[in-house]
Amino acid sequence: MKTTSLLKVRTYECDSYGHVNNAVYLNYLEFARMDYLNQIGFDYKGIVDAGFAIYVTRVDISYKSSAFFDDELLIDTEPMKLGAVSGTLRQKISKRDGTVCAEADVTWAFVTRKGRPSRIPPQFFVDGLRPASAE
Repeated sequence: MKTTSLLKVRTYECDSYGHVNNAVYLNYLEFARMDYLNQIGFDYKGIVDAGFAIYVTRVDISYKSSAFFDDELLIDTEPMKLGAVSGTLRQKISKRDGTVCAEADVTWAFVTRKGRPSRIPPQFFVDGLRPASAE
């Protein structure tokens, strides 16, 4: 399932060159991943309460074009891979006019409270985690 999240660039996210600082894109991706989980009905608070978490283990990001203060950004998030304890999401940050600012593949792992890899318990599995090619 592919989801789209919307946000607007704030002044404090821009660097001395006037464009969004590269590190800020990681925050945008995190915001959109949490929005994605919410949109697919994933109970993130429930997994935390049950003693689990989702850790990001890798981010492969390519910067394409600059974003600036007040730009409205659309962030597409979709699952690309799902294993027993981990998966990969593809994310794309674009301006309203379609200009791509950044693309990223983000790998995550489901873990216990102690940080040990764990299978996703059945009560927390939702179909939206599955890539479209697997449906």
